[in-house]
Amino acid sequence: MPTKALPTASALDTARLLLGVFLPTIAKGPIIRRPWAVGLAARLDLDTKAVDLVRAVHGKYPDGPLMLRVPIRRQAVVLAPGDVHTVLAQSPDPFSPASSEKRAALSHFQPHNVLITRGPERTVRRALQEQVLDTDSPVHHLADRFVPVVEEEMGSLLASVASTGSLPWGDFLDAWYRVVRRVVFGDHARDDTELTALIIRLRKDGNWAFLKPVRKATRRRLLQRIGEELARAEPGSLASVMAAAPTADGVDPVQQVPQWLFAFDPAGMAVFRTLTVLASHPGAMAAARTEADGDTTGRRVLPYLRAAVLETLRLWPTTPMILRQTTAPVEWPAGLMPDRCGVLVYAPYFHRDERNLANAHAFAPERWLTQEDDGWPLVPFSDGPVVCPGRHLVLLVTSAALATLVSDTGFTVAAGQDLDPGRPLPGTLDNYSVTLGVAPRAAAAS
Repeated sequence: MPTKALPTASALDTARLLLGVFLPTIAKGPIIRRPWAVGLAARLDLDTKAVDLVRAVHGKYPDGPLMLRVPIRRQAVVLAPGDVHTVLAQSPDPFSPASSEKRAALSHFQPHNVLITRGPERTVRRALQEQVLDTDSPVHHLADRFVPVVEEEMGSLLASVASTGSLPWGDFLDAWYRVVRRVVFGDHARDDTELTALIIRLRKDGNWAFLKPVRKATRRRLLQRIGEELARAEPGSLASVMAAAPTADGVDPVQQVPQWLFAFDPAGMAVFRTLTVLASHPGAMAAARTEADGDTTGRRVLPYLRAAVLETLRLWPTTPMILRQTTAPVEWPAGLMPDRCGVLVYAPYFHRDERNLANAHAFAPERWLTQEDDGWPLVPFSDGPVVCPGRHLVLLVTSAALATLVSDTGFTVAAGQDLDPGRPLPGTLDNYSVTLGVAPRAAAAS
């Protein structure tokens, strides 16, 4: 007896999902954000509407992953929490992270990166990433090097904006890129803006995936520059750990590095957004400062501030669409998912589900310090065997940055979105429009 097929959305519901969820998310930029699109999404509240739309569709099709009626490609959307866990727990096989769309987008600057690799090469590339990034350790073994870099650059940033009393996103981003270059390559790369410009240019092309030809000369220049950095790796940098690590055939160390530059970019967005929320949530700011003031670990272990970053990423995921593609047919209780089927987990739907998640639209870092929501798919760094290998390093660096910023400085939201702690937080936080007021902590408190 032939196996039944998975439920399939109607043509109308497929169109609603494509226009109301896929299109706005892709328009904002899957590889690097487009500020105009983020601003438009915030003004029109498109992300809140997308969550509501997925909820309505899930109500019509409650059983199993839902197939969409799209030409050429087989595509499914995962709508049930248990199915999310199944997909993430069974990655990379049969649910490969190297989906066709991801390969097309990331090939613009890292065609041999682990994220878009399958088979034995993926295994060795993943092992190298985990070794360099200390995936299983909450505190990276180079924390004594990285944390002072963060403190120095955030302190320099505050000194530079003291005269104007305002901190716009652009000024923060410039300082953050200096942190990233020093962490990845060492102090000598602090002002190497050309390297950052190269990957930004290619990431912008990556937003177009299949639709834009690869700038092969620019990609070659980027990878050449990274190869030169690895050849003369500065001690105390991620590059030095990569250069010293034993490698197997097919690893291609050079092409594993661009992902660090890529991933640290949305981490900076998370820092600025968290700072914006803290500036408008006095209780959370007080808790953050209490932790920063009482820290005895040298900014290495900051549970509340790490939780604050995770909560920001829950509210406004920097990777809202988790993509997989099946490597073989997959049998579900509701039916058969075909081979080479695209699989989408739309994280905001689960992150903002007020029916099953307490204070879903509020800033509540405490949820990450308890087991209250254990088992619910809160997946800011994905999950399972292909969870982001740099998640602990990102949380180390971002929490250290926040501790440095809030210790002696007061912040207000001088321009941008209203984040009233007494009201549900918006579905989109347009960090590009935000300017923070800056003043010495004592003056701000008075």
